[in-house]
Amino acid sequence: MNRPRGFTLIELMIVVGIIAILASIAIPSYSDYVRRSRITEAVSALSGMRVRMEQYFQDNRTYVGACVAGTVAALPTFDASSNFAFDCPTRSASSYVVRAQGQNSMTGFAFTLNEQNARATTAVPAGWILTANCWVLKKDGSC
Repeated sequence: MNRPRGFTLIELMIVVGIIAILASIAIPSYSDYVRRSRITEAVSALSGMRVRMEQYFQDNRTYVGACVAGTVAALPTFDASSNFAFDCPTRSASSYVVRAQGQNSMTGFAFTLNEQNARATTAVPAGWILTANCWVLKKDGSC
């Protein structure tokens, strides 16, 4: 008596169900991991910008004129596919604010840094917890 080889339909459906359950857990976790890794782009650029702003202040005794191309404190240049856009919305002789605004897949995030090294998160997307007095690095609002 020969037994038929292969899998039954029920066995295949069980395997498909298991794969679907694993994918429903893995894909959101992976997406959050990728998003958190992209936050470091803004955080590291803002930290580097702080050093350049202080160097500009030491050279010129003012922050006015910083954040301009051709100066030591030029804003990071990124193309349209970058995750963050940088600007200096506030500059005076003794203070500045540098902002990283999320774009593309990072829309909804906004981080700032000022002359006192005060780091702030001013916006996060839905589902994230906002902690204003630091740079939010995780969905739970931790810094």
